[in-house]
Amino acid sequence: MRVGAARAVAVGWVRERMRVDSSVEGALFSGSTVGLPDDAVVPPWSDVDVLLVRDSPGVKVGKFVHRGVLLEISTVTWAEVGGPEDVLGSWVFAPMFRTDSVIADPSGRLAAVRRRVAAGFADPVWVRRRCAGVRRRIEGGLRVLDAGAPLADQVLAWVFPTSVLAVWPLVAGLADPTVRRRYVRASEVLAGHGFGGRYPELLATLDGGGVDAGRVRAHLAGLAVVFDEVARLPRDGFAFGADLGAAGRAVVFDGGAELVAAGRHREAMFWVVVTYARCLSVVSAVAPEREGVARPGLEAVLADLGVASAADRRRRADAVLASLPAWQSVMDAVARRAVAGWG
Repeated sequence: MRVGAARAVAVGWVRERMRVDSSVEGALFSGSTVGLPDDAVVPPWSDVDVLLVRDSPGVKVGKFVHRGVLLEISTVTWAEVGGPEDVLGSWVFAPMFRTDSVIADPSGRLAAVRRRVAAGFADPVWVRRRCAGVRRRIEGGLRVLDAGAPLADQVLAWVFPTSVLAVWPLVAGLADPTVRRRYVRASEVLAGHGFGGRYPELLATLDGGGVDAGRVRAHLAGLAVVFDEVARLPRDGFAFGADLGAAGRAVVFDGGAELVAAGRHREAMFWVVVTYARCLSVVSAVAPEREGVARPGLEAVLADLGVASAADRRRRADAVLASLPAWQSVMDAVARRAVAGWG
């Protein structure tokens, strides 16, 4: 399906939702489709992300198929969004507002934010502020790893802030951050600004230097068995619960296979380890007697990444933290070049 048609389906869903749910006061597109032309193709393993804006917190709707389109619906409050300058300084929200991503805006508040953000998005002051926020997220996450937490929690607490290092060049390069494909996008942005030679070092912070394609395919096959077991378990209460059901299956496995086929098998390991850890989280909570379904596969993935133990993950995290001053110089240069070429 083309992006324009997929967006139209999402717009229709939002309108239907707002007719029956008065707590939804606005909506906008987020994620990987922001900024794409209408004639771009949405692969079957990609979703269309929509952010619903409410006055008070709401439950994340999650991932589901609607009229042939895989939608990912999240919620946020006006307080979380903030005013125009709050958004301009946010590496999470600013990319959503730099283009015309607003779906519904009865009050006009989103449009006011959008105008200010679009005008100031490439201002070096705001670019630096957003990049500083990315660095703080990496530092804040990797400094506080809890070796006594359950294994799944330990892994997720390590892998996500580690992967934010791949988001940093996207933010510095004025590109749209993404989740599952963040390493691929980081390689493209670094190369586009003359720093492609630094990408292997960045990728090694995830996998320590490489896992071959055959091994990644084996991990995907093992994960498929675990995933299908977990999909049959109750997942209410998990923010990522819908990602582990039928709607999320293509994202994990078709998307993973696409990366492997493209020679991006090392990058595919990011979502493999995330999904394995999430599967173990669910099993541990709702069927602890069946942890043996998910734990061995996750442990094998961690061994291949070189982070089998809490001590290994601590060492890898410390190495990333120590590398941040050098990465700061790279990101500053990327930002200068991106700002110079903006518009």
